[in-house]
Amino acid sequence: MSNRAVLEVIALDAADAIAARAGGADRLELVADMAADGLTPSRETFAEIRSAVDLPLRVMLRVADGFAAGDMDVLVEKAREMRAEGAEEFVLGFLDRDGHADLVAVERLVAELNGCRWTFHRAIDRAADRDALRKTLADLPGLDTYLTAGAASGVDEGVPTLLAEASRSGTPGYEPQILVGGGLRLDHLPRLLAGGVDAVHIGGAARPGGWSSPVDTAAVRKWRAALDG
Repeated sequence: MSNRAVLEVIALDAADAIAARAGGADRLELVADMAADGLTPSRETFAEIRSAVDLPLRVMLRVADGFAAGDMDVLVEKAREMRAEGAEEFVLGFLDRDGHADLVAVERLVAELNGCRWTFHRAIDRAADRDALRKTLADLPGLDTYLTAGAASGVDEGVPTLLAEASRSGTPGYEPQILVGGGLRLDHLPRLLAGGVDAVHIGGAARPGGWSSPVDTAAVRKWRAALDG
């Protein structure tokens, strides 16, 4: 098995997925509506991407902007639809009004996933207490990744937190992989990789022309090369 660092790329459609794979992506995060920072894609989009590439696909479960769960009945139905379509990996994460993990919402949704692997996304960067959130979620089935910038403002400010958390890898609450994303730049990588980070997530960085443009294979390839050293 390869020990190379994981490169996850956001894909909005099959063309994005094909370009990301060609550039060396290891996994895709599937979303819709980046104006709302990423919502659940349609079943049709998932099916098209699944047919286009053989990469692992993590499907966003989110129906409203922000980090509140919103309409849980809609979320549950989305999860059921995606499972029925064949989705096996997911991305989710909700906070309550006080900035703590919304355990009721998360547990209800995770129950629909039947043990599928999932990422708790950047809601952790808005949490009142990151350590408490990790320990609250530690025993939930399938949680294997935290997508985080280390700070709400992005990686520039979050690097010290990311390195501190990476140093605790394997301890209670810190077993899931740290997937760094959110204002991540190529010049951040040497320090992060040296500190034990072994997975990164890019969205806008894979699209030099902006979110109205497709994933650019050459841009993804630069990240692959930087990660591979």
